[in-house]
Amino acid sequence: MTERAKILLVDDRPENLVALEAVLGALDQTLVRAASGEEALKALLSEDFAVILLDVQMPGLDGFETAAHIKRRERTKDIPIIFLTAVSNGPHHTFRGYAAGAVDYLAKPFDPWILRAKVSVFVELHRKNLLLKEQAQLLADRLAERDEAGRDGALLVAELAARLAAVEENARALEKLAADGPAESVLKSELTSTLDTLGSRLGRLRSALDALS
Repeated sequence: MTERAKILLVDDRPENLVALEAVLGALDQTLVRAASGEEALKALLSEDFAVILLDVQMPGLDGFETAAHIKRRERTKDIPIIFLTAVSNGPHHTFRGYAAGAVDYLAKPFDPWILRAKVSVFVELHRKNLLLKEQAQLLADRLAERDEAGRDGALLVAELAARLAAVEENARALEKLAADGPAESVLKSELTSTLDTLGSRLGRLRSALDALS
C-alpha cells in the first residue's frame, strides 16, 4: 500500500504546528493542521487519520474535551491520540490524559526522535489494518464471484490463499515492529490489542480457506 497516511496535528499556536511539521516531515505522510478542538472535530467528520497529535492547552475545547468527543464517535473512537502539553501538574494531570483516551502523553519540549518513532508505529499499524480490510473484502468478493460464475473452485482458493499468506507475512512483520518499538506500557497495550485483533481476523480467514480447499 503506497497511499500516504493522514496525521492530524491539533494546536492553537501556529509556531507549534510548524515545529510538528518539521519533525514529522521525514515520515513522508500527509500532515493535516487544525488550530482548535472544534476544527479538529470537523476534519474528523470527513477524513480518516492514522494518529492524532493533540495539544492539551487550547482556548474553547481543550485537548481533554476534544479527546472525549473523538472517543464518543463510532467513526473515530479507535484513532490513537498522543497528547502534547507544555504544562504538567504531576501524575494526576498525566492520568487525566490517559483517562481521556490517549495512548501517550508527552511534555514539551519533546525529543523529536522519540515523537517521530511513536508516530511511525501508529502509521504502520494503520497501514496494516487497511491492508487486512482490503484483503478480507477481496476474499468475500472473489467467493461471491465463484458462486455466481461457477469458476473453478480450486484455482480461486489457491489465488486467495496466496493473497492471505502475504497478509500473514505483513502481520508477522508488524509483531516484530511492536516488539522493537517503544516500551511504554500504554503504548504496548495498544499495540498488543491491535495485534490480537489482526491475529483473530487472519485466523478466521485461514479457517475459511482451509474449509474450501
